Amino acid sequence: MIVRLRSLLTQWTAVVPVVAVVLLAFTWGRDLPGAIVALVTLVLAGAVLAAVHHAEVIAHRVGEPFGSLVLAIAVTIIEVALIVTLMADGGPKSSTLARDTVFAAVMITCNGIVGLCLLVASLRHGLAVFNAEGTGAALATVATLATLSLVFPTFTTSKPGPEFSTTQLTFAALASLVLYGLFVTTQTVRHRDYFLPVTRLGEVIDVDEHVNAPSARAAGISLGLLTLALVGVVGLAKGVSPTIESGVEAAGMPQSVVGVIIALLVLLPETIAAVRSARRDRVQTSLNLALGSAMASIGLTIPAVALASVWLSGPLVLGLGSTHMVLLALTVVVSSLTVVPGRATPLQGGVHLVVFAAYLELAVTP
Repeated sequence: MIVRLRSLLTQWTAVVPVVAVVLLAFTWGRDLPGAIVALVTLVLAGAVLAAVHHAEVIAHRVGEPFGSLVLAIAVTIIEVALIVTLMADGGPKSSTLARDTVFAAVMITCNGIVGLCLLVASLRHGLAVFNAEGTGAALATVATLATLSLVFPTFTTSKPGPEFSTTQLTFAALASLVLYGLFVTTQTVRHRDYFLPVTRLGEVIDVDEHVNAPSARAAGISLGLLTLALVGVVGLAKGVSPTIESGVEAAGMPQSVVGVIIALLVLLPETIAAVRSARRDRVQTSLNLALGSAMASIGLTIPAVALASVWLSGPLVLGLGSTHMVLLALTVVVSSLTVVPGRATPLQGGVHLVVFAAYLELAVTP
């Protein structure tokens, strides 16, 4: 019976990504009636769960920290493609889309996902234990990338408004790529042990003895299905965005809330994967996913929009407003104090979640 259920689960996770992409092909760029929106939402939820399953298969095959890196980069590349597509279609009204999306990703990952994982792990196991060296390096990279790309444009004077000049944008794009490349090299080659889960005594866990690694063929199939699932998640999220926009407008909320909702949907696979790792007392894996996603979101999005700005019309607004800069500064300070001890209680998780709740509240009622 157990074998049969496992077989059905495997078939389900293989079918749903294909269905999601087929449904995306039939619904892309069209106005959807209510019944189709409900179907799209159902398939979207299934694609999210399928993506998590295939990401975990790959993670078990390649080990940490490569597994979390695969999911973070895969989601971000597709997210960047979506941002550039929307900017190309949106004209001047999409001038703040890249900024809003990247900042939403930073707040969701650094406060929402991190806070939830720390809370789950500490409540379940007493303390959330992780490697302070690796997590601190990731946090420092995220803080630097966010400041270079989202804070500096507000204060530069070469161009009016919170925008970079061409030279400044080129520098920010190249700096983002260099920092992200250095981090990936550090994470996967030079100091891989800094990003592996640790025991209560601080010993590195290099091999998960409870899981038999899947074959290379199974991992390859999962990689393909993961790509299909993520394409489906991002594309279907865009498909239901007009319905979300209508609901947001009817509720009298700012249009920027739409970007927050879409970001939440896009990052849902990583959220579920990170929480599952936290439940298994692999908090470092959860933090790799969260901070790695924030870093990839900035490190890949800024160069992509910088390149796209060559042919896109309209301004490219990257600078944050004063309220969001305060939230970013608070996030960096709180995250630093969380990382330094290498362990966290439910209090730290709660603090991060309150900062995230404050961001959502200010997004709805600025």
